Amino acid sequence: MPSLFRRTPLLLIALLCVAIWPFRSWASDWVASVDERSGLPMLTRGGSPVLASTFTFWGSNWEWSYFASRFKANAPHSYSLEGQNKDLDFDLTAQIQKDGEQKLTWNFALDAHSTKSGVMGGGIVFKFDPALFAEEMGEPVLLPDNSGWAWGNAQGRRIEMRFEPALASVYFEPGDRSEVRAFFYKTTIRPGQQNIKATLSISGDVTLGPTLTERFGLTDPTRWPNDNIDIKTSPVDLSFLNAGEKPAGKRGFVKASGEQLVFADNTPARFWGTNITSYALFQTSDDAIKQQAKRLSALGFNLVRLHHHDSPWVSPNIFGERDLTHDTQQLSAQSLKKIDWWIKCLKDEGIYVWLDMHVERALMPKDNIFAFDELPKNEQNNASLKGYAYVNITIQQAMKRFTEAYMTHVNPFTGLAYKDEPAIAAVLITNENDVTQHFGNALLRDKGVPKHWKLYKNQADVFASQHNLSQGLTWRSWEHGPSKLFLNDLEQRFNVEMIQHLRDLGVKVPIATTSSWGGDGLSSLPALTSGDVIDVHSYGGAGQLEKNPLTSAGIIDWIAAGQVTGKPLTVTEWNNEPFPTPDRHSLPLYVAGTASHQGWDALMQYAYSQQSFDGGWVTADNWHAYNDPAMLATLPAAALLYRRGDVSEANTTYVFAPTPDTLFNKPVSPANSALLRTAMEIGKLQIAMPQTPELAWLQPSIIPSTAKVFHDPDQSLLDANASESTTDTGELKRNWKQGIYTIDTPRTQAVTGWIGGESISLGNIKVQVKTANASVVVQSLDNAPVAQSKDLLISLGTRAIPKEDDKTPFYVEPLEGTLSLQAAPGLTLFTQGTLAQMKKLPATYVDGRYTIKFDDLQASNWLFLRKNATR
Repeated sequence: MPSLFRRTPLLLIALLCVAIWPFRSWASDWVASVDERSGLPMLTRGGSPVLASTFTFWGSNWEWSYFASRFKANAPHSYSLEGQNKDLDFDLTAQIQKDGEQKLTWNFALDAHSTKSGVMGGGIVFKFDPALFAEEMGEPVLLPDNSGWAWGNAQGRRIEMRFEPALASVYFEPGDRSEVRAFFYKTTIRPGQQNIKATLSISGDVTLGPTLTERFGLTDPTRWPNDNIDIKTSPVDLSFLNAGEKPAGKRGFVKASGEQLVFADNTPARFWGTNITSYALFQTSDDAIKQQAKRLSALGFNLVRLHHHDSPWVSPNIFGERDLTHDTQQLSAQSLKKIDWWIKCLKDEGIYVWLDMHVERALMPKDNIFAFDELPKNEQNNASLKGYAYVNITIQQAMKRFTEAYMTHVNPFTGLAYKDEPAIAAVLITNENDVTQHFGNALLRDKGVPKHWKLYKNQADVFASQHNLSQGLTWRSWEHGPSKLFLNDLEQRFNVEMIQHLRDLGVKVPIATTSSWGGDGLSSLPALTSGDVIDVHSYGGAGQLEKNPLTSAGIIDWIAAGQVTGKPLTVTEWNNEPFPTPDRHSLPLYVAGTASHQGWDALMQYAYSQQSFDGGWVTADNWHAYNDPAMLATLPAAALLYRRGDVSEANTTYVFAPTPDTLFNKPVSPANSALLRTAMEIGKLQIAMPQTPELAWLQPSIIPSTAKVFHDPDQSLLDANASESTTDTGELKRNWKQGIYTIDTPRTQAVTGWIGGESISLGNIKVQVKTANASVVVQSLDNAPVAQSKDLLISLGTRAIPKEDDKTPFYVEPLEGTLSLQAAPGLTLFTQGTLAQMKKLPATYVDGRYTIKFDDLQASNWLFLRKNATR
């Protein structure tokens, strides 16, 4: 649930041109490089970080001190870094370069301007993946005399970080061997300059790799064309997908039926959605809302989640203007009118709506909440309810009052209360709010919440006594064991109470409790089964197609691990971060292809927008897909292939059936389970719930008789030396060594990832491009196979980089190369746009194949090959 304040600065782009082909892949899964976010070392294994490092400084009493830095790639393997700490009054610069095939060096220059006493310390914090400690890497060790650290085996794979001269202090974080702190300063900072050389040495099968920007090419994006996206219209018109559903709700209420979402008439419901949030909800004019509803339909969406309606950083929000709101017990009539109009306009376009009962509502002193003084406050003295709601009855009552006011509100534009509106597809009780993994710790004694601690501890003791568990272990929320049983029970009791309240109000649609999110393991799933669906949030980063499932988890793995046998799976949030990940054009295709193969029920990209659609304050952002040419390049293609079912569902079902001991006593997740990562590369993955005596409410899963059942989370279903996987249907293929993903079906054929310099042939297309990382998708728009279609959509995705300070329009990297396409004769190639704007482009037709050349003069992300300009 990203907010306005979860932002990552744009990576600086160097103004150089270099060949990038040597940077595409490496023989080893282990790669050391410089992290562009910090300018410090990082180590990845199979595409996932196993060593990260950051600059961290503390003043007196461990008061964190902000260090602002800027990284620049000057030439291949040559970088510079500069930073400043105003609180501690010093500057830092560094020259960084590759020194041979096994060394990276940092020449730091620190310049302190005044004396600072009582400084706790500061420098570089290194964090190691503890999951590798039990393997051949072992634990990191400190080098003598504060000179650095080493990790690995001296006779094999090993990395070493050595500082000359020795630092003020190098030590392990007390009680945590996975964190090493290397301090430039400690106790006192004295004026003056000092120079420190740091050398990262590698051996064994570890290789030195380039930065992310180097891999994509140190080019000058200001030379690229600007995007030509009109935010009022859609470059593609897929509204025909919704034509039979107008108005939304015509088939009756959505319901959960086994593992599927269906309408009241038992027609399968297949949702491709997005999120509209915060300022976009309340500061968009009525005309623009109606216009955007039409655009959303044209882009292929049939579900929209209305989100951040209650968040305190949004003004106005559902409670009204922030400065005029004194409690959260009344809903703003004006704000409700905006929600009403969104629902009305979306409904008219055949688009369903997902409603949240709680996102980030901040309680106020006048809300009459028990032990309000204990709750953590923001600058306005408002308090978060996350975690505390599970033990504090007055918070539960406040949540019920909101739910009643919200769901019984009658929309004057439709004449229906939200609870009676069949265009509402589902509701969520509370967003990213669980005690099984995230917020159980907030209730502990050492958090300074004695009244909440007492409520929590009493319930833990009662549960322990009822089930003959250790009271000393049951309350320990941060540990696996008896605490996971108790926390699931605590969360489930809250869920049942809130679900019953919704049902008593008359809510008919499926209810999700909260989501599996932020690294939740399988031990968080039991409480989620209280709802009608299991909901998941998953965020990845750059390089998702390169994640090696034998060793590393990606965005898709975390979603798949939420598919409980017998339950529909929804995903209310998926995206990559930090913005702008240069390969984000690949993500919609990867998500949609996998979702179709796995049989997932609803996918919601996060987010379409959180800013008004009426102009004014317009920025490029991870939460504004509506004006992002990289995401929009393939979002319609993804919508079409998913909603139309172009990718077949898996033929094989793999079920992981953990025992209660495995589920509750061991931290099983995609991060450490080869089975969870590899099974879904081939067939459909499901998680079975076991019969658990302590949790009488937990329904044991009924496993299909045809399923292949596994009990060992460490078992891999791929060969140990595999570099690629193909699904059991043969339609999806991913080569993580090359970072290439393909979709090959009769109506959708796509290649995406590091396709530059390759010649890739699928059923009816052949792609040869020079652009290093790109997406090329060919789809029929008339439901015929590609080879027979007379109406083809060609979607092209490349890097898109916003202007300085995240301003729009974006610079869009031109795609260079050739597409050869087997298709019906007599078709003409057009650009996108209105009928008046569309123009013909050259395409040759020889031996039943069209040849289309892309060059830097053609910046369109969407082309059409059809009989006429109009459909």
